[in-house]
Amino acid sequence: MTVSAIEYQLRSSEATWTYARWEQLPDDGNRYEVIDGVLYMTTAPNNRHQFIVTRLVLQVGAPLEAAGVAMFAIAPIGVIMPGCDPVQPDFLVIRAERAHSITADERIRIVPDLIAEVLSPSNPEHDLLTKRAAYARAGVPEYWIVRPDTRDVLLLSDPDPAAADFGTAATAAYGADLVSPTLPIRVAVAALFDLPPVLRQPAEPTA
Repeated sequence: MTVSAIEYQLRSSEATWTYARWEQLPDDGNRYEVIDGVLYMTTAPNNRHQFIVTRLVLQVGAPLEAAGVAMFAIAPIGVIMPGCDPVQPDFLVIRAERAHSITADERIRIVPDLIAEVLSPSNPEHDLLTKRAAYARAGVPEYWIVRPDTRDVLLLSDPDPAAADFGTAATAAYGADLVSPTLPIRVAVAALFDLPPVLRQPAEPTA
């Protein structure tokens, strides 16, 4: 394998990887994904990344589940869909009426209704280029790229599998609301990046 971004991501030099080979990889804390036969290995994410994933769960996933609209899942989880054998999105949503399609081995073998990735500053091309093209080819209806450095979210929808891209792109800026074009989701962008007010208060001095 060759290094593609410092020590944070590796990719195979050959495009011969399959789901069967992926299943033999060790459970060592790294994230392994196969896209178009190429194996990508990403090291464990940092605290800021995981904080944002937690915000996605609390602000998006949990409300959808509570309303009976959809279920959510977070990495590590295997999602098998055309060209992806598998991928492990940071966060995904599947409408309630399709949730029964999750297989007995607990892999997701259908195209999620929404995928969100938190952009890694060490290797942004993986989410912005590689996964953007892969998700469009697979027909993912909506793809969010959450960008910590600019504190905004790139919303992509209307996938065009033949073009390997999305037909519609919009940016939800910090201070505005993120409104999903395909799901009943409306959330303040700031809520994905900021601590809740109760945790922003300084700790009381101890006696």
